Amino acid sequence: MKVKEMGKPMSIADENKQYSLAQILGIWVLGGTPMWILGWLVYPALAQGLPAAEAGMLRIKLLTMGLIWQFVLSMIILYREQGNVRLGTIRKRFWLNHPISPKTGETDKRLWWWLLPFVLAIFAYSTVASGPLTELWLRWFPFLAAPEGFDASTLFAPELLPQWQGAWGLFWWFLVLGVFNTVLGEEFLYRGVLLPKMRGVFGKWDWVANAVLFTLYHIHQPWSWLANLPYGLLLSFSGRYFRSNWFPIILHSGQTVFFLVIILGVVLGLA
Repeated sequence: MKVKEMGKPMSIADENKQYSLAQILGIWVLGGTPMWILGWLVYPALAQGLPAAEAGMLRIKLLTMGLIWQFVLSMIILYREQGNVRLGTIRKRFWLNHPISPKTGETDKRLWWWLLPFVLAIFAYSTVASGPLTELWLRWFPFLAAPEGFDASTLFAPELLPQWQGAWGLFWWFLVLGVFNTVLGEEFLYRGVLLPKMRGVFGKWDWVANAVLFTLYHIHQPWSWLANLPYGLLLSFSGRYFRSNWFPIILHSGQTVFFLVIILGVVLGLA
């Protein structure tokens, strides 16, 4: 039996097939392990002796591979559960629908206006609180600081900026990284695959558990854990509350747009 087409993004049967804790943690490990291996083992081995710019590009490429794997894993899980990977199936299973009213359980397009305060909250957090939280985290746990060459921001050190003028490869790699980071990779896996199936274990706090898993998955950059947690909470809450994962996708993708604008300026020699 199906629920109303306007309201629920999945069938009642699908909704009742919640994951066990072992399944949730298993998917978390499967999704994150390539990123952890690429970030902490492969990258240091291949980056030895490389100039800073080449090493930075290498890390971007390796992490992009890890994010592409998350998309592939999401599609494998979808196929195993649903028997196909058609767009309609992806939309229903991953909650890629108009927002659903928590009160009525029906589609309410007026709820899209909630994106405005969410975007403002993300912007305020990123500009005011994220940096101080990272500093506080590293003051508590200095051994989690990024090793030299591991932080993507080193790519844009003043002495490297002239090298990136006209380097369109940098722009296109960041574009691919961004698409799989904020849509097809992390969002498909965490908010698409996992979030709709976590209530059976975590109840009404499934969105909190989802955000914690999303934060801890960033083992490839543990210096960002504390700053990532509030960010992840907002992403998971918006998806769960409105039963529409377009909310976290749009909010997360703002990060991609921001960095692409900066990189475009660098490539065009405007920075």
